[in-house]
Amino acid sequence: MRALILDYGMGNLVSVRNALERLRCQVSISRNHADIAAADAIILPGVGAFGRAMENLTDGGFVAPLRDAAAEGTPILGICLGMQLLAEDSEERGFHRGLGLVPGHVRMIRTGGDLRLPHVGWNSVRVVQSEPLFDRLHDGDAFYFVHTFQVECDPGNVAAVCDYGGPVNAALRKDHIMAVQFHPERSQTKGLRVLRNFVDYAKTIVAARQPAW
Repeated sequence: MRALILDYGMGNLVSVRNALERLRCQVSISRNHADIAAADAIILPGVGAFGRAMENLTDGGFVAPLRDAAAEGTPILGICLGMQLLAEDSEERGFHRGLGLVPGHVRMIRTGGDLRLPHVGWNSVRVVQSEPLFDRLHDGDAFYFVHTFQVECDPGNVAAVCDYGGPVNAALRKDHIMAVQFHPERSQTKGLRVLRNFVDYAKTIVAARQPAW
C-alpha cells in the first residue's frame, strides 16, 4: 500500500512520517501531483493559519488532485489544520474557502470566556459513533491538541468529541474521508493506534479494489 503525506508547505511532515514508520508503514512525503493520483491513502497534516494553507494548496495546484482522489474513493486523513481544510470554509482571519470535502464550517471555539485559547494540551476524547479510527481505543483516552478553531458540521459526520468549555469536535468521518483535530503523532501510543487504524482501513479499501481471479 502506498501512503502519501502531502507536502504543501505547512504540515508537521517529518513527525507524521516518523510515527508511521514506527508502525512499519510504507509512506512518502511528496508534492508531486502524479503521486497524489497514485496514492492508496493520503494524509493531509497542517500547522498554521487556514487562509495561508489554502493559498499554498491553490498555488501548488493541489486542490483539484485532492478532490479527484476523494471522488475516486481514496482514503484521506486530515490532521489538525488538515482536518479544518477539508471543510467548506473558515472564518479565521477573514473568510476563506476550503476544500469542501466534508460539509461544515470552521469557527472559533466558544469557551464562554472561562478558558484560554488556543486549546493546548492533553484532553480526553469521547467516541460518539462506531469509527475505524478508534478501533481498540476507549472513551476517555487522551490525545494532544493545539488549536483555536474547530469544524462545526452535521452531527452525523462527527466521530468523536472532547470538552473545552463545551463540546468540541475532535474527529470527523464522511465515507472514506477521516480527520482528527488532535495530533496523533504527538499523542504517544494512543495516537499511534489512530494512525495504525487509518492505515488498516486503507488496506481494506485497496484489497477490495483488487480483481478477483
